Formats: sequence, C-alpha cells, structure tokens
Amino acid sequence: MTDDRGFGTKLLHFGGEIDKTTGASSTPVYQASTFHHFSLDNPPQYDYSRSGNPTRQALEDYINVLEGGARGFAFASGMAAISSAFFLLSSGDHVICTEDVYGGTYRLLTAILTRMNIETTFVDMTDPEKVKAALKPNTAAVFLETPSNPTLKITDIAVICSWAKENGLLTMLDNTFMTPYYQRPIELGVDIVLHSATKFLGGHSDVLAGLAVVASDSLGDRMKQIQNGLGNVLGPQDSWLLMRGMKTLKTRMEAHEQNARRLAEWLSSHPAVERVYYPGLPDHPGREIHEKQSLGYGAVVSFDVGGGQRAKKLLGAVSIPLVAVSLGAVESILSYPAMMSHAAMPPEVRLERGITDGLVRYSVGLEDIDDILADLDAALRQL
Repeated sequence: MTDDRGFGTKLLHFGGEIDKTTGASSTPVYQASTFHHFSLDNPPQYDYSRSGNPTRQALEDYINVLEGGARGFAFASGMAAISSAFFLLSSGDHVICTEDVYGGTYRLLTAILTRMNIETTFVDMTDPEKVKAALKPNTAAVFLETPSNPTLKITDIAVICSWAKENGLLTMLDNTFMTPYYQRPIELGVDIVLHSATKFLGGHSDVLAGLAVVASDSLGDRMKQIQNGLGNVLGPQDSWLLMRGMKTLKTRMEAHEQNARRLAEWLSSHPAVERVYYPGLPDHPGREIHEKQSLGYGAVVSFDVGGGQRAKKLLGAVSIPLVAVSLGAVESILSYPAMMSHAAMPPEVRLERGITDGLVRYSVGLEDIDDILADLDAALRQL
C-alpha cells in the first residue's frame, strides 16, 4: 500500500510514535536483555534483545517507512550496517564499487573481505560504461555511493540498477549524505539502502548508529539472519535517541542545505581556494543527473586549498567548526580526509581518486551563515 503522506508528516507519524499501552508520546526505552515466556507453546514476539527489542523495532519500522522499503534494520554503527550487507555475499564473489568511496568501506573491502576471498574492483561510477566493463563471471554485487565521499561525484542510480538487475547483481547504496528526505534509492531500483545514522539522521553528534533498509521480504529474511547471527545490533537507549533526532530531519536538512549552498557559492570565488566540490554548483559535472534522482544538494561541501600544509594551517585557524571526524551534525564540522576519513587509503590511491592533500570537507551546520563565512574567510586569508 502506497503511503502518500508528506515526508514531514511521516517523520512525526511513523507508526511507533505513541506507546499503545500507555499512550505516551514517546516510544518507551525497553531496557531489557530478555523477556518472560508466559507460555512455551505460544512464545512472545520478543525473547532476547539481540534477536529483537521493541525500542529497536520501532526505529527499524521508522526508517523503513521513510525509505519506502520492505524492512528496516538498526546496527551499532554505519560500518556495522555496511559490513552486514556484505555478509550477504559468499567466498569467491566479486564486488564493483564506487572508486572514491568512504574510507571505512574501502578498508573493509580491501583489508578484511579479501581474507574471505571476496574481491573488489573500484571504478569511476560517473561513467556507466566503466561499471559495465568491470563485470566478471563471479560479480555478485554493486556498491554505490552518490554523492561520493569526499569528492561528491554523482552516479546515475537508475541506470546502474537497471543494468545490475539485467545481470542478476545485488545493489547496495550508501545514502548517508542525502538521507531519505532528499534521495530514496529503493524507488530507483536499489536493493539495500545503508546509512551511517550517526550523521544527519541522528544529527547531534551524540549517537553512534547504522541503518539498513531492504527492498524485498526475501532480502529482509536474509538480513535478519545476519543481524541476529552477528549480534551487531543497536541498543535501546541509542535507538530511542536516534528516533528523537530523526523527528527534526526535514527542518534540519533544509537549513543545512541553505547554508551549504551559500558557502559553496562563496568559496567558488575565493582566491585562496583552487576547487570546490558541491552538486548544487552550476558547473558540477553531475548536477543534471543528481537533480533527476535527488530533491536537494545536501550539506557537505569539499574544497581544495592547494596543498597539505595549507590545509593543516586552515584547520588550525578556524574557530566555528569542530575539527573532527564525522559530519551531519547541528554544529559545523571541518574534516581532513587524507588523515581522517580516508587515512586507510594509500596516498597514491587517494590521489588517483582526486582526494588530494589539500582537500578539506566542510559539513555545514546550523550556525548563522554570515558567521560561518567570516570565520572561514579569516582562516583562508592566513594561508
């Protein structure tokens, strides 16, 4: 059944917002590890919190409503969610992956899954022909990240998914940057949507979490087996905290993006900046495709200041953003991919993918944009 309600309404009325027992206006935190069996012949819905917890279930149903899938899952971190999705594969399988993917995903694919005989080919997914050329007899899955982290390259989701389905391949997409407010990949043919919910979904730098939504019941059964078997689940307190953060997602994302667009435009004409990466800029090569599949441009702006020493000097001169790992919070966060999110990539690999030593990533927060610009301008003038 199609849910035609607006996204803002779904955020507040997702089915688990009212406790059916007491009428409480907030999902209760079921701080319990196990549940009593009143009858062995009629076991309860929940028996052990690794296998299922009412608070976590409310969150899983919540993200499923927002993404429009068949079933949702909550994990201890974004990488726990991504790792669980890759556990759907078997030894000997081959993955085609976005070349400038998040460093944690790169590390998983190149340092851990290789020990399980799962191989990966990294390709420039802005060119569908390069994706098709990477197909092997043992290819089992395609992993997309669009916009990519940190160079914000755009992949045509529908085109890649259509080709993948023709070849019987599983498709996975990291939707962390866009969130379901701006981009709903399942509607474009993706099989599994993944989130580091630590970022924009949580939104307040106070919870570590990952989410996954699958497009079919059969995939749901398989993912549930993996989640229960690995036990990398999200606890009830963090599930509740994440739900609280998600309720303001629409309002936050709109304010984030308004600031990010101003920042990107301003950086484009700054003499201390060599290049700006943001899909909302008129000269972004993937803008037309992005606008076809997304409702907004997001709140992450990357830019190159021309060298590692200049980047480090900038990071030491700003006063408004946190200089930190992560993104997607109410406060601005300035990151240095070469030594933070993408430190796991060898330097030569980073350079091949456009992740230079001068590249910084600005997750634009909710501060007054004039203050953000003034702070950054003062820092850039010191370079």
